[in-house]
Amino acid sequence: QVQLVESGGGLVQAGGSLRLTCAASGRTSSRFVMGWFRQALGKEREFVAAINWSSSTTLAGSVKGRFTISRDNAKNTVYLQMNSLKPEDTATYYCAANLRGAIVTSHLLYDYWGQGTQVTVSS
Repeated sequence: QVQLVESGGGLVQAGGSLRLTCAASGRTSSRFVMGWFRQALGKEREFVAAINWSSSTTLAGSVKGRFTISRDNAKNTVYLQMNSLKPEDTATYYCAANLRGAIVTSHLLYDYWGQGTQVTVSS
């Protein structure tokens, strides 16, 4: 089993920044692909960013140029740096782990999930 715990969410004004952290424990592996997803109230869960074992990344078009995903394999931790936040970024953000080793954007292909952290961006 793998446990994922997110932190770093909060309330921020538009244009501000937040850094989300996902700490992994249990049967972790640097070979896991780690991803961030978000779900706004009344909407489906959507892909935000993912990073593989060699730190290759994929980001959703809506966050490119504003968000950065990174990982520290020694600490079993993944980060999502969010800059230039917009009200439409408001959502619960989830960390997820994919055991397949390939970056995928479908939430259906991720095996472990954290409990989520709320990000609210005020206008």
